Amino acid sequence: MSIPNVKRYRITNPADAGEVATLMAVLPRETDVDAYLKDAAARFDWKGWREAKAQQYKVRVGQQKQKKSK
Repeated sequence: MSIPNVKRYRITNPADAGEVATLMAVLPRETDVDAYLKDAAARFDWKGWREAKAQQYKVRVGQQKQKKSK
């Protein structure tokens, strides 16, 4: 089950414009969305996001099945 009224917003890293992350939030109606996204991009943990993204695609090597010798 999902949370109602959740919207996805894409934020870019202020230091490196090539990095884009997705932020999910429920905002009140009178909120200035552009100001919120600018503030969220500034406070976002870009270092932790980069590390989590790098860990996600790691491939383990060397875990091969050993042959039984008779």
